[in-house]
Amino acid sequence: MKYGKTDKAKKNGPERRRKLAAFVQRLKTLFIAAVTVTGVSAAIYFFPQAVPSVFSMQNIELDGNEHLTDEELMQIAGLKGKKSILLLSSRKVYEKLKESPWIQSAEVRKEYPSRLLIRIRETEPFALLNMKGKMFIVDDKGRMLEQLKENSVPFLPVILSDPYREKDAYREAVDLAKTFKDMGILHRSQRIEIIAHQPNEIAANLDGMIVKIGAGEHEDKLARLLEIEQEITKRNIPVAYIDLRFARKVVVKPVNEVIR
Repeated sequence: MKYGKTDKAKKNGPERRRKLAAFVQRLKTLFIAAVTVTGVSAAIYFFPQAVPSVFSMQNIELDGNEHLTDEELMQIAGLKGKKSILLLSSRKVYEKLKESPWIQSAEVRKEYPSRLLIRIRETEPFALLNMKGKMFIVDDKGRMLEQLKENSVPFLPVILSDPYREKDAYREAVDLAKTFKDMGILHRSQRIEIIAHQPNEIAANLDGMIVKIGAGEHEDKLARLLEIEQEITKRNIPVAYIDLRFARKVVVKPVNEVIR
């Protein structure tokens, strides 16, 4: 009987050791997991607080802004207060810049540890839009850049139209202004005003001379204008208006008669 108990104890000894080893291994695993979670939590808490001081932007370099002030460009880019260059998204800054009609192209580059470079190419003012007495600066696509608030008016062609209610006429007026520029008429005239309410009735006031132009074929029409202008100057004819809307023909309306 005594012999049987000893034999049973010998059999149970290795089993107890295996269970003990498995228990110790589980304890080690739980300990490692707890340490890992604690470390990750500490990193999540302390890292964002340490990053701004280590990678804070000390120098923001702006290039290419002539019409936009530095403050306006910073506001458009969304750069307010102290930011970490490491956590800053260059893509988001770029997307904010491109939302502005004043910015034609942009480049955003981070230079570690603390420098941010923003280089832009501004949209060039192309014309002025006179809409119900309010003046707006527009680009060569007719998009409004901003309302003109200064009393002085820069030398740009003025378009009298409503781009919301007179869309077709306004598009024709923008194309006509481009033709004036391409043919050098902008540089020859002191004042150019394009009246655009109906496409077929578009007219231009060139230094006090009214020219009816209508829609389409702007280059051909203005070429005819340049030809007849020399004859008008030579003969010193006081002109009420010139009508270019007829194909291959110019109608000149002097004060008292019509010369064809």
